[in-house]
Amino acid sequence: MLVLQAVLQRASVDISSLTPCPDIRDGNTEAAQSRRSLYGLYPYKSSMIGLENLGDPSGNWDIVETIGKGTYGKVYRVTNKKDGSQAAVKVLDPINDVDEEIEAEYNILRSLSNHPNVVKFYGMFYKSDNLSGGQLWLVLELCNGGSVTELIKGLLMRGQRLQEPVISYILYSALLGLQHLHNNRIIHRDVKGNNILLTTEGGVKLVDFGVSAQLTSARLRRNTSVGTPFWMAPEVIACEQQYDYSYDARCDVWSLGITAIELADGDPPLAEMHPVKALFKIPRNPSPTLRNPEQWCRSFSHFIGQCLIKDFEARPSVTHLLEHPFIKQAHGKDVALRQQLAGLIREQQEVGCKTKTKHERINTRKTLIIERCPDDDLVNLEFLDEETIISHLQRRYDELQVYTYVGDILIALNPFQNLSIYSPQFSKLYHGVKRVDNPPHIFATADAAYQGMVTFCKDQCIIISGESGAGKTESAHLIVQHLTFLGKANNRTLREKILQVNPLVEAFGNACTAINDNSSRFGKYLEMKFTPTGAVIGAKISEYLLEKSRVIKQAMGEKNFHIFYYIYAGLYHQDKLKTYRLPDRTPPRYIDSQHCKVMQDIVSSKLYKEQFDAIQECFRNIGFTEEEVNSVYRILSAILNTGNIEFAAITSQHQTDKSEVPNSEALENAASLLSIGPEELQEALTSQCVVTRGETIIRTNTVDKATDVRDAMSKALYGRLFSWIVNRINSLLQPDMNICAAESGMNVGILDIFGFENFKKNSFEQLCINIANEQIQFYFNQHIFALEQMEYQSEGVDASLVEYEDNRPILDMFLQKPMGLLSLLDEESRFPQATDQTLVDKFEDNLRCKYFWIPKRVELCFGIQHYAGKVMYNVNGFLEKNRDTLPADIVVVLRTSENKLLQQLFSSPLTKTGNLATSRARVTAASRSLPPQLGSGRTKVDTMEMMRHPDETTNMRRQTVASYFRYSLMDLLSKMVVGQPHFVRCIKPNDDRQALRFCKERVMVQLRYTGILETVNIRRQGYSHRILFEDFVNRYYYLAFRAHQMPETSKENAVAILERAKLEDWVLGKTKVFLRYYHVEQLNLLLREVIARVVVMQAYTKGWLGARRYRKEKEKRNRGAIIIQSAWRGHVARQNLKQIKKERDEAAIRIQSAYRGHRVRRDHRPQRRRCHPEAGGKTTKEEHMRSNSPKSKEAHTDHIHGGNVGPDSRDRQVKDFKRDKGRAEDSVTKPCRETARLRDMQCKQALKTSSHMSSYKVCSHQVLLHNPPPPPPPPK
Repeated sequence: MLVLQAVLQRASVDISSLTPCPDIRDGNTEAAQSRRSLYGLYPYKSSMIGLENLGDPSGNWDIVETIGKGTYGKVYRVTNKKDGSQAAVKVLDPINDVDEEIEAEYNILRSLSNHPNVVKFYGMFYKSDNLSGGQLWLVLELCNGGSVTELIKGLLMRGQRLQEPVISYILYSALLGLQHLHNNRIIHRDVKGNNILLTTEGGVKLVDFGVSAQLTSARLRRNTSVGTPFWMAPEVIACEQQYDYSYDARCDVWSLGITAIELADGDPPLAEMHPVKALFKIPRNPSPTLRNPEQWCRSFSHFIGQCLIKDFEARPSVTHLLEHPFIKQAHGKDVALRQQLAGLIREQQEVGCKTKTKHERINTRKTLIIERCPDDDLVNLEFLDEETIISHLQRRYDELQVYTYVGDILIALNPFQNLSIYSPQFSKLYHGVKRVDNPPHIFATADAAYQGMVTFCKDQCIIISGESGAGKTESAHLIVQHLTFLGKANNRTLREKILQVNPLVEAFGNACTAINDNSSRFGKYLEMKFTPTGAVIGAKISEYLLEKSRVIKQAMGEKNFHIFYYIYAGLYHQDKLKTYRLPDRTPPRYIDSQHCKVMQDIVSSKLYKEQFDAIQECFRNIGFTEEEVNSVYRILSAILNTGNIEFAAITSQHQTDKSEVPNSEALENAASLLSIGPEELQEALTSQCVVTRGETIIRTNTVDKATDVRDAMSKALYGRLFSWIVNRINSLLQPDMNICAAESGMNVGILDIFGFENFKKNSFEQLCINIANEQIQFYFNQHIFALEQMEYQSEGVDASLVEYEDNRPILDMFLQKPMGLLSLLDEESRFPQATDQTLVDKFEDNLRCKYFWIPKRVELCFGIQHYAGKVMYNVNGFLEKNRDTLPADIVVVLRTSENKLLQQLFSSPLTKTGNLATSRARVTAASRSLPPQLGSGRTKVDTMEMMRHPDETTNMRRQTVASYFRYSLMDLLSKMVVGQPHFVRCIKPNDDRQALRFCKERVMVQLRYTGILETVNIRRQGYSHRILFEDFVNRYYYLAFRAHQMPETSKENAVAILERAKLEDWVLGKTKVFLRYYHVEQLNLLLREVIARVVVMQAYTKGWLGARRYRKEKEKRNRGAIIIQSAWRGHVARQNLKQIKKERDEAAIRIQSAYRGHRVRRDHRPQRRRCHPEAGGKTTKEEHMRSNSPKSKEAHTDHIHGGNVGPDSRDRQVKDFKRDKGRAEDSVTKPCRETARLRDMQCKQALKTSSHMSSYKVCSHQVLLHNPPPPPPPPK
């Protein structure tokens, strides 16, 4: 893989006591005349500095070592011959003249290096060489603290980070240095972490002025686009395309803001992108921010925001930023912060962390130096031997390249530190790309398995192997992480559930051992389930051979399972120890240790508390109920309390083998947490029932026997609880059958099994673990070597055979029947009188092979020559551990518990692998009807008769641990052989778990027994993929034939496909195509490209068809709409017509009514005129009504007869008038009533003012408002 060389990497030491050398030294005139003054690499000749005027460095300086490489040359550590002081020299060669850039850097260093935050300059020298062209030496201050980039990366690798005050101090010092430059009209133009160096005393220095610019009064801005891409300001980048654009010194402020983000996050923004792409993104993207701003103070985020204002006209200057609150916190504290920084530098140097910059400055004038990294694949090595492989791996490990390929197999060296190569940005890099496009990575293996599953619709299997402490568990985590990313779960909840399965299961199944703080004490096979299109829909765990004996006893320097410490710390901090009846001062026996203060660690360790909170979160997110979680905690607490139960012998005259429980408090605590009676628990521990020929015999247990029963119950509780948790997880993560049927789904399995172990004292657990590793190694050998070479012979392929170490004889010695080691162990376990010594004798008599031996002068031991080396096993306890007897009395008592979960644990049967069955077993009716507490021994016997003894605990031919183990291996292999395997070989570089420490001897041993050298040979020479002609043509015929063609599955068509794909070095057998490991990857990529083109065509076709269907449907809908609109319009028109007809009828009636009234009034008008000639022929409606009334007619008759009206008649007339007026008001509207009221008032006024009423006329038209009657004449 090609990478760009880093810009100047200086390791330096503060040499303030060093006397600066003169800037220009007068050299020997003759020597100066002998120097050639020709144009060399740099065509721009200086008008100020002549090489003949520079002194020779040989007289004053000696080169000690190389400390870095730069764009223009190397950097060395040099020693002054006079006083022994040290400095750093930047050597430029070959060179025959000084170009303008070197001259500009020289001028800046000469005139401005007197500032405490600018690196000191001691002079420039020229070392002539007629052959090579000479060397130009720039002697600078040696800053031995490295760069701030190296410091922050080293801290992040150790899980630490820079504190905000220290960041403030570094930025404050850098601002002072930049202020010194800007005040002298100098723009640095390449401010970044690698150009800010540190001294061992905590000093901060700006370096590298190779692209700095000098401003003048006539030119206050520059327009050259230079710098390192990720730190370049938008205005500087814009100058590359916009020739009229320019910038000023505030571009350094932007670069300093990016550097501030680098100090916080370890990398600048967009660091995962290609530099050219970053240059495209920076001007277009919003201003970058901190990755996790909530973890930092607001003033720091505000400072970065001020630095990264995209409009540089609005961006503050360096002088303004020195007054920022975040920077001002370093004012007056520089001495203390300097000392704190010096302490971090010393710690960094002690740890020895190394970093390598990957960011190169853009230079418009010089060619970049490109160097090839060490090969990523061992198969490509020119010389192949153990020493070459070791050296190659060590060189890569020193450069923090912990992954290396051996063909399609991945070697993973444990770095023993956190690396920043597992972020989502890296997940995006390893998604459907060629293996050679990116460096080796665990994500690449996960991607290969995923692509193989989607492409071939075949299950895949990733097998992670290695010895304990090599990093298998962490590798499994990373593979699951990447597969969930590739699977793109439909909902985020499912993705979170899958990611939290491993932490939860490992808390219950992992423990601290002598060589590994997080050692897997069980085998785990995680199957991630996908749809045919590649979407993750669920997961399933299979667990094998949990080391239950660790619950009751741990070896020296080891601990119990993690969960016991997590729950103890969590309950302690929640003040719930009393709730779960746990002591708060002395630890329970099962987690107590003589070599460490357990309670002090539990109380003071934040890790335990944080892990407990994480486990609670895992329970909650995966879907466990609060009741279930509480039951789990109660059972765990009951196990710890059970361990505190003690037994004492009861001596009597006739019997001495009885025992009792002297500490009743522990017994009551355990019984209460188990929801059973303390008397029943004590009786089950101290006695046992035997049913013989229908008679029940109760036998008492000795102290040792009772202790064994107690420990057996604790192991059974923990083992069944662990199986229940696994089954519960599987039920909560099982795929939805509505999404994908079981037969159409596909799996990617990840095997994370305990590594090979060889301790000072190895017991039965180590034997089972190492046998499992022997089986995994055999599977690897069969897949890589045996099957491949067998097919060479059967297919007639001429290929060289590779010799390898076949471990089949060792496996036969362990697993064959009836004379295998495990079979002999089971046979001896069935004899009640068997002892450990008789077991050793049986092994010695029957196992006669070179892989087994009995050491002399060592009792109860035997040795095995494993594939990974010789291991000595101690037989003490082999028989008892293999029997793993759980008395039926304990099972019966626990089945009567009121705790539903506990009832289920001991009511469900066990599988052949020794795990709890996944069937939905429920508590029987008999157990539900039992009383919660059992009183006497007789009641106990009746209960046993009613519930029966479980067969697996009473039958003399019950399953042993060895038989469970044998079935577990068979089940595991049956899952592995179904899928296409991918191998990850984890290597432990040292036994001290120290970062960046590579022990050649230790690595060599692991490479030998894992067969890496043989693997390299067979991958180089052999053909790892053998495909039948039929399968090959059906799979890849798209590459050579048209889609509608169906070619014959013949040998000729297979050759046509291979030739069309332009593959080389393939071989044809009788029935198969033999391909090298990289051929299949190339074919798959070509196939994906063809499929991608087909998908595009299908997309366009489907789009066209969809558009056509849409147009037809639209026309159909338009026609339907027109019909509906027509019907609606007709309906509306008909309704409107009815309304119009109705209105017309009403209008006609009104017209007819008005006309009839008019005609009647017209016919009646002559008669009225005859009756009232003085009215002028005008009558109102009111007058007409009054004229038709009887009284009006009477008055009218009197008037006609000419009678005078007296006072009585006048009063009667007034009354008649009022009555007629009221009738008229009833027949008119409200406005008419108001008019009538006014008329009434006028009438009254007229009556009061009239003195001669005789002339008053009753007709209403004489008292109208508009025609008042004339006043009467005055009396004579």
